[in-house]
Amino acid sequence: MIPRIQKRGQRTIGLLYYLYGPGKFEEHTDPHLVASWDNNAPDPGRDPSATLKQLRQLLDQPMENVEQADRPKKHVWHLSVRNAGEDRILSDEEWGEVARRMVAAAGIDDPEQGAGCRWAAVRHADDHIHIVATLVREDGFHPDLDHDAARVQGQARALEVELGLRRLNKGDGTAAKRPTSAERHKAKRQGRERTAREELRETVRRAVTGAASDEEFFDRLAAAGLLIRKRAAPSGDLLGYKVALPNDRNKDDEPVFYPGARLAPDLSLPRIRERWSAEARNDPAPWQEDAARWGPGTAASARRRTASAAWQAVLIVEHGDDAVAAAHISATGEVLDALAKTSAAHTRRELRDAATDFERASRSHVRAVRGHDRALRQAARELVHGGPALGRGEDGATTAMAIDMLFFLITATAHWHAQKGHAQQAQAAAQAAEHLRTAYQTASAQPLGMLYQRGRRLSRPLLQRQTVLLREALPELAEQILAEPGWYALAATITDAEAAGHDPAALLSAAVERRELDTADSVSDVLVWRLRQTADLPADASSLPENSTAGSRPTTRSTTTKPSTPGRRRSEEETSRKAR
Repeated sequence: MIPRIQKRGQRTIGLLYYLYGPGKFEEHTDPHLVASWDNNAPDPGRDPSATLKQLRQLLDQPMENVEQADRPKKHVWHLSVRNAGEDRILSDEEWGEVARRMVAAAGIDDPEQGAGCRWAAVRHADDHIHIVATLVREDGFHPDLDHDAARVQGQARALEVELGLRRLNKGDGTAAKRPTSAERHKAKRQGRERTAREELRETVRRAVTGAASDEEFFDRLAAAGLLIRKRAAPSGDLLGYKVALPNDRNKDDEPVFYPGARLAPDLSLPRIRERWSAEARNDPAPWQEDAARWGPGTAASARRRTASAAWQAVLIVEHGDDAVAAAHISATGEVLDALAKTSAAHTRRELRDAATDFERASRSHVRAVRGHDRALRQAARELVHGGPALGRGEDGATTAMAIDMLFFLITATAHWHAQKGHAQQAQAAAQAAEHLRTAYQTASAQPLGMLYQRGRRLSRPLLQRQTVLLREALPELAEQILAEPGWYALAATITDAEAAGHDPAALLSAAVERRELDTADSVSDVLVWRLRQTADLPADASSLPENSTAGSRPTTRSTTTKPSTPGRRRSEEETSRKAR
């Protein structure tokens, strides 16, 4: 149940005409009263002798009993209450009780408090009602509407339980402002899937991603085609900004501008500046070493650095100071935006959905201390400047590696929010994780399939030796890993690590000790990427020489691919188990 207090108005009759009218798109059906301050109030929807002017006159009557100077300039209070699409249809009596509970909670008319304001609840659809009230009480005083929005939200949560409706998570005031009904109708008329507010919020959010200065931020906004207005102090110092879509205009054919703070709480200019001003006060992140290891400026190297930064950030979110963890969570949103912007076509949709969902998880009342999150912000910047990935070869494999690490970071974020009672943020992070899970399955199919092939081509003695090593290094997980199809990709990775001069047993132990694996679909897949990341191994198996003579092309199988010949696969699995 979603209660939404609309902007206050000046004309009671104008709102009544809308509520009892056909709607802007003929969507209103059978408008009628379900409750009011007076059981005998006229209902122009069901009573042929009643008129809208009569109802308006009765609603506004307390206004006429006070001096003009004592009347509020905007005296019309308007609340809409809407159920979810999957909720059952409430009766008029139930909606009437909802209306009475809402006006009492808001402070409009609470019978226990004596004289209240006059109000009426109109239903013109199955799933919602509108409540209109005039803001002068019967005794001439004004109602106490402080925190009315929070109070009606709390009442909605109680009604959901009592009426058996979908239970929504309690908000904390840090969510981005929802589009108004007028904005949604305007977008529909113009044939746009999203409102101007939503398009602008996403564009501004992406412009912030990895930006390092005001100039870079505004250059990105201009490059995205937005109209920009800057607000400056008399001294010339920049104080704020507004943005608009070129084709979003009002009735006077003027662009409709939105201040950054009206798009999302963290998109005001002062809040944006906190990101790069804090970085300037901290020591530079050690990216020079990473550039030497993986090469600067390429899509693959940017994804390597992203995986490394995400790997380190999980520990901070799980065990660090709350304010520092909040900064890392916010910066994770930038990384997701950058990865979605530069992803290959086959993973782009899921990554964009993950970034959109995670936007809600990136803010809470825990104020972020910026600067310590520089590694993640730099990773986002590297992704943007590294350019789009083709989704094949090394950048395709490192994309899977980065998504895998980000999945665990976002899962840790969901746990962090849940522990602090941030229900909406926890749910948003969990939804983002599911999109990442799908994107990972798509991105990892080809590189893991190639590693699987290489693992199946290992000689029997070598495979037996890797099996013994696994059982010694990870006795509690070994049997689970050996039963997974991804074991062959892990065996190939262990072989590559040995060839590069590493101790694979130590790598395996470190990989398991540092991160949880309970949320992994395949433990072996996770260990493949952790070992290849830690040991600096090429993520794309096609760049490595074969470790054994290749015979006929074997059937591949990863977490997302199915073998074309099940009988042959079972035979191969039996042979492999005997070798173990």
